[in-house]
Amino acid sequence: MQEIQPLRPSFLILGALGVLAVVGLMGPASLAQEKPEPLGAKEALILLAAKEDPDGTAARLRATYRPQALKNGAPGRLEETTVLWALEVPKGPVYVVSEGKKKQKKRRLRRVGKSGLYAGAFKLKNFQEFEYQYEVNQKLIGNKRRLRLEYFPTPPEALEQEGVPQGKITQHRHVSKVFPGAERDYWVYVPAQYQPGQPANVMVFQDGQGYLRGSKVPTVFDNLIHQGEMPVTVGIFINPGVFPREGQQPRRNRSFEYDTLSDQYARFLRDEILPEVGKMVELKQDAASRAICGISSGGICAWTAAWEMPDMWSKVISHVGSFTNIASGASRQAGGHNYPALIRKTEKKPIRIWMQDGSNDLDNRHGSWPLANQQLAAALKFSGYDYQFVYGEGFHSMRHGASTLPDALRWIWRDYPGAKPPK
Repeated sequence: MQEIQPLRPSFLILGALGVLAVVGLMGPASLAQEKPEPLGAKEALILLAAKEDPDGTAARLRATYRPQALKNGAPGRLEETTVLWALEVPKGPVYVVSEGKKKQKKRRLRRVGKSGLYAGAFKLKNFQEFEYQYEVNQKLIGNKRRLRLEYFPTPPEALEQEGVPQGKITQHRHVSKVFPGAERDYWVYVPAQYQPGQPANVMVFQDGQGYLRGSKVPTVFDNLIHQGEMPVTVGIFINPGVFPREGQQPRRNRSFEYDTLSDQYARFLRDEILPEVGKMVELKQDAASRAICGISSGGICAWTAAWEMPDMWSKVISHVGSFTNIASGASRQAGGHNYPALIRKTEKKPIRIWMQDGSNDLDNRHGSWPLANQQLAAALKFSGYDYQFVYGEGFHSMRHGASTLPDALRWIWRDYPGAKPPK
């Protein structure tokens, strides 16, 4: 029997080089099929209308959703105001049945080539909310889902820009004495332009983690400070307090801290947070150099802090502020709905405020947010305050507020020394 000789190393090397050469000539696609790209709603609108390469479109739909999601009826995939729906069933017809405030509407999904996929992409009117289900052969399947259309463009100032230095963010933990035992995380943003020995302005954000991440505030600060459209400002992003409970979820203290009409939260900032941050960076001490911002209950909290201590805070930004009767108290009358009357009957305080709200904001047992914000704006106007009220069609969310945040920051700092006036 002939003995098989092992290959010498030189043959192994040449063989490997040959394989590499073949791969280089053939390309990776010939060895392994490229994975299809997921499909966005706007691109799906074009591809489904064109009806070209249905197999390719079906493959991309499968790359967009998990198999089980397609069999159950995939959740609407929203891109700006275009929505994509998809379902996999043996046989149609297939519709999406939606129920809004006014009427029911059926939108037919079309079969994608010869596959079992049915899909449809539709450009819808902005600022609407409805529930929907899939209908197959006149039978509704699955649970109702809710879809909300609320599109606002992302401002360029919220995007990282080449050549703009970035500030640094550090995370900290605090246990309060003003709210005894309440614990919270907070973050400190220090701009790249900060220089030791030169105290910086300061701006506080309630619900800090949301502003830090979702609204891209540090990036907006980076860009506006770099452009000279706001002063060098340290950002403090504070979460609401919680009380730890062994073996249970922590008890939240947010509504008590934010909705109560008292000086307690202002004292918490003055006596606890600002001194802590002041050990890390040097902060200016005058009210003209300080601003405070919040959304919903955090918005009324920002106003309350300035109202109670105008010598500490002179600038406020409120996003969909809860100027309603949430903190009604034992009297059922102690909430933020009292502010319009208080503003009208109290000597004007040195506070500047930017307010934002939308006609689709909340309306519940605590009150109507759109009406409450309009009442507050009317009282500010009557009493001669320096205010700006931006009113749109948005819901109770940060989307409109995030879109207008660069303008709000320019406006509140517009006459501060060294800051350019807004265009």
